[in-house]
Amino acid sequence: MQNDILASLHQLPDAALVAQVKQLIGRERGVTAEIVAHLAELDTRDVHLRHGRSSLYVYCRDVLGLSEWEAYNRIEVGRAARRFPVILDLLGNGAVSFTAVRLLAPHLTADNHREILEAARGKTKSEVEKMVAGLSPRPDVGFSVRRIGEAKSPTHVTVTVAESTDPGGDAPSVAGDLPPAETPPVFPAVQPAPSPANRPVTPLSPDRYKLQLTISGETVEKLRLAQDMLGHAIPSGDEAAVLDRALSALLAELARRKFAETSKPGRSRQRTPGARTPSAAVKRTVWVRDLGRCAFIATGGRRCNERRFVEFHHVDPHALGGEASVDGIQLRWRRHNDYEGRLYFGSRRPDARTCSGTSSPPACR
Repeated sequence: MQNDILASLHQLPDAALVAQVKQLIGRERGVTAEIVAHLAELDTRDVHLRHGRSSLYVYCRDVLGLSEWEAYNRIEVGRAARRFPVILDLLGNGAVSFTAVRLLAPHLTADNHREILEAARGKTKSEVEKMVAGLSPRPDVGFSVRRIGEAKSPTHVTVTVAESTDPGGDAPSVAGDLPPAETPPVFPAVQPAPSPANRPVTPLSPDRYKLQLTISGETVEKLRLAQDMLGHAIPSGDEAAVLDRALSALLAELARRKFAETSKPGRSRQRTPGARTPSAAVKRTVWVRDLGRCAFIATGGRRCNERRFVEFHHVDPHALGGEASVDGIQLRWRRHNDYEGRLYFGSRRPDARTCSGTSSPPACR
């Protein structure tokens, strides 16, 4: 049966396929909101006890067949929805996600819940984490370096630029049951994704982040040397300030090497008319104008956010006479660059040399 479904979907045009996907997702969200409401009601009864289970979490996992994270998330969101029923409507129409509700639930009150939930509409997990950092800021702490690993690997240390004393996040503290609603949550043992506490960068408060990483002993020595050499500019030796200056210098160097950036650009060499590759001056201007970010605009008006693997893209293909000028060049994420090439030329792009003659193939024309 599933093969029949895939075969039938293969025949659908893009618009019909997207419409069906949106319809199915809308139905799924509505059903999921109803499941959350049912679990919220089950949380007030002793059904799990009558079935010989120690908690509703274990009942959902063992009897209903939910995964550990599905059970945990739905129960926690159900408890929040009992306090603020508007959550069910927001989940049902896809305005907020399970993760957003779970992260925001401890900070919701009768006075602020509508405002906070509305502000979380359509936000990603990382954006919601920044909201939480603003709602409950955590203080900065001092820089720390500690050795990790066994004695046979003494050269690696963990560096924490800032950390919180609150374990918080998704990290499980004890394997086992979810406790009653009035006690702090206990997380299941399995983690499908790294917890915020273990991520390299985690928001602590507005515009303040925790950075944690493991570096070698040689890198620690470089850090100490940089602190000594910057003693006149940063007398306190603040590691965060040293790291900021180091990154600024690195970005400047990368810009010079990758995009021929210089504080005193020389006169550009004359380029062959119709040249395919933009000049260094064009690259510098385009990079600054597009802010180092893919400039692809989707049909709904949303701009791509990718900054890695970005390439210089001809707005009008070079094979069709597009010029490598500031107006004719934009930044594109590698896959968007390829996608637009396929829109012009299909799955096989024409070779530039085959398009230069008078009897060029149809794809060039």
